[in-house]
Amino acid sequence: MNLPAVAASLFEEARATNERRLLVLSGDRETGREAARAVLEALPIGVSETTLVGPDPFLRCEHVDPKRTVELLGRTRRAIVYDAHDALIPNALGRLAGAVDGGGLLLLVVPSLDSWPDRRDDFDEGLAVPPFDVEDVGSRFRERVVALLRVHPGVAIADVDAGEFERDGLTHPAPRIERGSPALPTDPEFPPEAYERCLTADQVEALEVLESLREGGRAVVIESDRGRGKSSAAGLAAGSLAARGADVLVTAPEARSTDELFARARELLAGLDALSVDETRSLETREGGRVRFALPAELDAERPEVLVVDEAAAIPVRLLERTLSVGRVAYTTTVRGYEGAGRGFSVRFRDRLDESDLRVTTLGLSEPIRYAPGDPVEVWTFRALLLDAAPPVAGVIADADPGSVAYRRLPQEGLAADERLLREAFGLLVAAHYRTEPNDLARLLDAPNVAVRALIHDGHVACVALLAREGGLPRETRRDLYDGGRIRGNMIPDLLTSQLRDESAGEPVGSRVLRIATHDAVRSRGLGSRLLNDVRGEFANEVDWLGVGYGATPELLEFWDANGYSTIHLSTTRNDASGEYSAIMLSPTGEAGRELHQRHAEWFAERLEGMLSDPLDDVEPDVVRAVLAATDASVSAGLSDRAWRHVASAAYGPGAFDAAPGSFRPVAVAGLVDGDVALDDRLERLLVRKVLQGRPWDEVASELGFVSTRMCMRGLGEAFEPLVDRYGNESALAEKRRFVDAGDEADGDD
Repeated sequence: MNLPAVAASLFEEARATNERRLLVLSGDRETGREAARAVLEALPIGVSETTLVGPDPFLRCEHVDPKRTVELLGRTRRAIVYDAHDALIPNALGRLAGAVDGGGLLLLVVPSLDSWPDRRDDFDEGLAVPPFDVEDVGSRFRERVVALLRVHPGVAIADVDAGEFERDGLTHPAPRIERGSPALPTDPEFPPEAYERCLTADQVEALEVLESLREGGRAVVIESDRGRGKSSAAGLAAGSLAARGADVLVTAPEARSTDELFARARELLAGLDALSVDETRSLETREGGRVRFALPAELDAERPEVLVVDEAAAIPVRLLERTLSVGRVAYTTTVRGYEGAGRGFSVRFRDRLDESDLRVTTLGLSEPIRYAPGDPVEVWTFRALLLDAAPPVAGVIADADPGSVAYRRLPQEGLAADERLLREAFGLLVAAHYRTEPNDLARLLDAPNVAVRALIHDGHVACVALLAREGGLPRETRRDLYDGGRIRGNMIPDLLTSQLRDESAGEPVGSRVLRIATHDAVRSRGLGSRLLNDVRGEFANEVDWLGVGYGATPELLEFWDANGYSTIHLSTTRNDASGEYSAIMLSPTGEAGRELHQRHAEWFAERLEGMLSDPLDDVEPDVVRAVLAATDASVSAGLSDRAWRHVASAAYGPGAFDAAPGSFRPVAVAGLVDGDVALDDRLERLLVRKVLQGRPWDEVASELGFVSTRMCMRGLGEAFEPLVDRYGNESALAEKRRFVDAGDEADGDD
């Protein structure tokens, strides 16, 4: 086998077509590494253009750990070598394929393809959730990868052990028509030189849209798959704005991921003879403009005129929210898959952007810029990782309702064998959930603790749920967890044991709803509730509890509450991806589950009072209201006679809340948990903000729309009148009668 010669032919074809090619070096690890060295030494690819991803730096080039491939976002490489012997990580594979430039090679160093699916690696270890072990993990995902490698155009496979090629990967394409220069606008606001640097009509249109950032109160969202030139367009816009004297701040998950953006800004400013300072990520112009970089976590300290958020899909929602205070902001975001942060931008943050005071313009780019349309590596990656998976078209499920659908188990082997069903189910999860990513495809197909259930309408998926079995842990594991040990995949038992100090919490068996998604075309018809009801019917005799954990919003809390789930915990830190506090809810199905739920629901209602005045003092009041309304616990105010007299006098007489705030808190919790006391929304929010979270009077009055602090204080007294009536003891009621009777007598005297 003349590996260097075949690799050279593959590389030449990639260069001639401006496409990428994939070379698989299959077999013994050390032999595969030697083959990778031989290939790279024979090709005209510089060390500075090459990246090795793997556990060991066996090549003389940049080395990136497989768990840190997010560092390659926004960068382009001529060659990337992925040593996947230790672990094939789907997220990493997607990111690496996206980082290879047109005319480049992606090399995979892997075990023998015949035996690879049956091997167990470090990624499989992560799927082996206790009480399962790694031998219980399936091989369907790697079978899928291998099958597509063996049939897909542009993929060469070398058996390094046998010294022969299984496939040479050459496609022998027909000659391509040269892509002409795109038409330029006749009267641009940005310098004509910026438009002359655009390579596609999509880029020209993007630059025209970005011109709107010359004015305040504007936001531009540029969406595309990777390799469409959105970062380059953002760099040209940043340079154009800086040339006019604007202070442009660029942010991204990693500084290095903005290399392309800064390169385009630098080239433009140099061509305009506008540069006065040229540093790696800090450009200054003769007009006093700047293009500079800051990490997302540093945005609070910055006050730029224009903000460019590159790779926005990989930035946590809580950090994206900080960008809304900038009057002119551009977001570039990858819409399908490689970014490895799921869909936090499009699913969670986008609504908040649209509700902001900014006027938002959105543009999608479709024409590839770094490689030719139809690039075989992109097509292979999308197929292998289902990056282009989509729910069924709306028309085929438009008539779906709870009476027309059938509940169906979707076993992993069945999904692996039915591509359409797999694409619909996974596509629905991708479309609906900000966290779904390529790793989840492997989890769905191979994790031994995962089950998939769906509602099917005329053969198509209208609603799908991903479930994970948890608990049933042996005594030794529970003891180790209680003493500070770690455990994979048992989120609820882990939380209840390690954080909430319940050593027996891992003994009952549960099923946690990892994801549930309903097709957009049939939302609000009760399909989600129907699916949860069917799941309960199937699993009620198999597990002790059903559970869920998610970023808490009032709407989601009401949904889960209506379906029989009760709050037992609210996280004390915001989730980086969603920007929200996570709610944990249980729905018991057996006696052990009921006991577990009861002790944690009641303790949650008891301890939340203290949490809201400290770590949770910034939770939105409507979230707190919904959390407490969804808490199924017996709550007692438990006040002394003296405390009750004080609360009653503040409600009905001259008593002051500030004299003893602690007396009011358990009463407020009781009222919000029970839901038996009729208070309007504003008064309930007042209970949360002032009584439970301890916010200053003037801040609360302003937020809730009271005309003055005095009226806000009166509102609090009004809120406590029905609470005293409902929960007050005889001392409280006697205090009430004292002031009510006195008022009645005064009215009689009048």
